[in-house]
Amino acid sequence: MTSDAELRNTWRALLTRYNGIACELDRQMQSAHGLSMSDFETLDRLVAVTCEHPRMQELAADMYLSPSALSRSVARLEKAGLVTRSLCESDRRGVFVDVTDAGRNVHADASKIQLAVLTAHLGDPDAPAAAR
Repeated sequence: MTSDAELRNTWRALLTRYNGIACELDRQMQSAHGLSMSDFETLDRLVAVTCEHPRMQELAADMYLSPSALSRSVARLEKAGLVTRSLCESDRRGVFVDVTDAGRNVHADASKIQLAVLTAHLGDPDAPAAAR
């Protein structure tokens, strides 16, 4: 049986690892594209959506961001020309978000950065550095 102290230590180790990865992703995304990790995650999820015009509400349901934080992220992406927003004609409360061509190009490059950081931090530690 795991003790309370062991559970807390495991939790702290997980947080430390997550924070290290998140800070590295943030630093590299900011440097290369002016994106925060959250903004990249928003863009990444929008690119992955299979429907033609995803709604903000659907995106918010799948993300760790609050609806207001997601709205701010989408506003930053829109200001950068990476996404567009439009109102749903049949339900004025609905907002559609679409990735622009520029957004797809930035996403393609930023995805390489994300994979490199994730591989460095989460890849097989026994694999040679060149293979990771």
